[in-house]
Amino acid sequence: MTVVEAAVEKVQDVVGAGDSKPVRRATREEMSAARLPLPYRDSCAHLLIPLNRCRFEEYYLPWKCETERHSYEKCQYEEFQKRVKKMDEIRAAKGGARSN
Repeated sequence: MTVVEAAVEKVQDVVGAGDSKPVRRATREEMSAARLPLPYRDSCAHLLIPLNRCRFEEYYLPWKCETERHSYEKCQYEEFQKRVKKMDEIRAAKGGARSN
């Protein structure tokens, strides 16, 4: 794989334009070894581990690690959209009644 192909693949992964390959989730051991706090051990932890490593290596400079941060934030947003959609389905099944 050439450098250009690798760069194109990385950009496609970041923006979600690549072919939808199954995403490998982080295991409990990996999250524990990366010392992720418990509230951050979710389905996007596989992106947070390299982001935190990059932040540490780059001394938390805000203009560094942009692609890792963007991919992590995109994952968080997509998970939020899934939760909202699920809640709307539950609310529609109840006839619009709220649970609180």
